[in-house]
Amino acid sequence: MTTTAPTTARRPPTRTATPPPAIAAAPPGTPLIARLLPADVASAEAFDDTAPAPLFPAEAALMEGRRARRRQQFATARACARRCLAELGHPPQPLLPGRGGAPRWPSGVTGSITHCDGYRAAAAARTPTTLTLGIDAEPAEPLPIGVLGLTTSPAERAHLAELADAHPETPWPTLLFSAKESIYKAWYPITGMWLGFRDATVHLTPEGTFTAVLHPPSPTPTDPRFQGRWLREGPLLLTATVRRG
Repeated sequence: MTTTAPTTARRPPTRTATPPPAIAAAPPGTPLIARLLPADVASAEAFDDTAPAPLFPAEAALMEGRRARRRQQFATARACARRCLAELGHPPQPLLPGRGGAPRWPSGVTGSITHCDGYRAAAAARTPTTLTLGIDAEPAEPLPIGVLGLTTSPAERAHLAELADAHPETPWPTLLFSAKESIYKAWYPITGMWLGFRDATVHLTPEGTFTAVLHPPSPTPTDPRFQGRWLREGPLLLTATVRRG
């Protein structure tokens, strides 16, 4: 519920979220997801499941009964996550689901994992320098019929229509969906609070950035504003958001 302050009260100054700087040209061989992240955030990616990706017994137990394709994606994504941990100085270890299904990272680490057809990736960083982060990858294809209306507000749909008129080559609804996924992956670990897709208002720019304001269902001291970056590379859409400590 929104309350209105008495007219005699002094309102605090409005703070405007500053979008991240434009993405600089990355050196050849730079992982796609790394192009969206600060230099001190470890990242790793894979485009298939051909490399060996052994699971720890507890992880393998989670995948019992799942389809082979799902198990392979899970294993490759976990291998990417362990490469990130190695870069941060941590030994190989299982990454099991915690609250809300998000991976439980070692103490002193925050991270995020994503996988879709043709892409798996992970990112991790040390806390408290980085408070939280979220990454997501989606095929650069239209959303399934009906999903747009369930995941966006009328204002967001009007925004998407304007973007599509100016830049029809980009699947903007899918990109907005991905941005919300990244934000929710960053939000839940620091709040323990579930959000619906309509609990965030996202604004995308053609320059590869996005901003968001969240509308959590209950009060929280956590700043509800997020900024992030996005990238399209061939058949993939990638998004990432990082909140510093």
